[in-house]
Amino acid sequence: MAHARISANLPPNIDPTKAPIAFGRRALPKLNEELQSPELLTQQQALMALCDLVHDPEKVYQAVELGFLDNLKTLLRHHDSTIRCKTTEVLYIMVMHNVGRQGLIQNGVISALAELLDDPVDICRKNTHQTFEMMAKLPEGAVDILHAGLIPFLVLKLKTEPDEIQELILDTLSNCLRVEASEALANGAVTILKEKLTHSSVAIRSKAAWVLLEIGTHPEGKTTICEEVTPVLVSLLEDADPEVQASAAGALMFAAVKPQGRFSALGAGAIPPLLKLVAEETSKARLSAIKALTMLAEVPEGRKTLLGHTEAFQQCLNDPSEAVKRAAQIAIRVIQWKP
Repeated sequence: MAHARISANLPPNIDPTKAPIAFGRRALPKLNEELQSPELLTQQQALMALCDLVHDPEKVYQAVELGFLDNLKTLLRHHDSTIRCKTTEVLYIMVMHNVGRQGLIQNGVISALAELLDDPVDICRKNTHQTFEMMAKLPEGAVDILHAGLIPFLVLKLKTEPDEIQELILDTLSNCLRVEASEALANGAVTILKEKLTHSSVAIRSKAAWVLLEIGTHPEGKTTICEEVTPVLVSLLEDADPEVQASAAGALMFAAVKPQGRFSALGAGAIPPLLKLVAEETSKARLSAIKALTMLAEVPEGRKTLLGHTEAFQQCLNDPSEAVKRAAQIAIRVIQWKP
């Protein structure tokens, strides 16, 4: 199914002429002055030129040192949509470099960008979320997003943003919730993510399951997933997409750590689809499926069922992956355990 894509093209009435760039070390200081110009076109041209320059990490370093980020934060609140769009584009390009990510953290740009979460222009919001997604890849960037109080807003935006931006939000959440999940849980993240598990987009289904996996690494997250999501995760084990299967199996594995999660998974009929994934040598979900079944084998009902399927685990003992081999050995030991 085709989806509309957010265009980064400027409006047709905008003069795309780029400002001439001075040679040598004077280029960036000159642009920094032009960003503060009262002339709208001068600011637009300076931002277009800056978009080209900051692909070079050395220029990013110089821009941070020259104090560009303070001017860019100011321009994020500009009344002109083209100024806002090009400013967010500059910031997104800058965070592709480590020196840029560090600069944004040190200069408090995350909080300034948060003001654009409701911007009426799609590309402004897309650039903003691309920046958050890149920032969240750094542990300190994820912490910065958490400290800025953005998690409740990001969770709610999953309800209203187009698919393209939802994918970015889910990537950001997966990295941030690995650090801390309580705020997301308090704002109904699991209920919203549960809805995304049945989305028509493969990417969104997979990423939503992955965020639930990260939530499931926290004790309070495991409980919530057990109560609300386990049956849906079990159904996704048979999804046509391997990435969705792998994410669902991983989330189910963490949920099954809790006794409540094991009983819920058994009640939802998790064993047959998990065994099917174990039998598929090329399955991306194989390791998580083995570990999830090991958890289910700790329940008498699960162990009784799995005793008739130890061959599936025996075949895994020849797997090229050492992790799969070890997991299979543990699974066999748990399944065959006698009180």
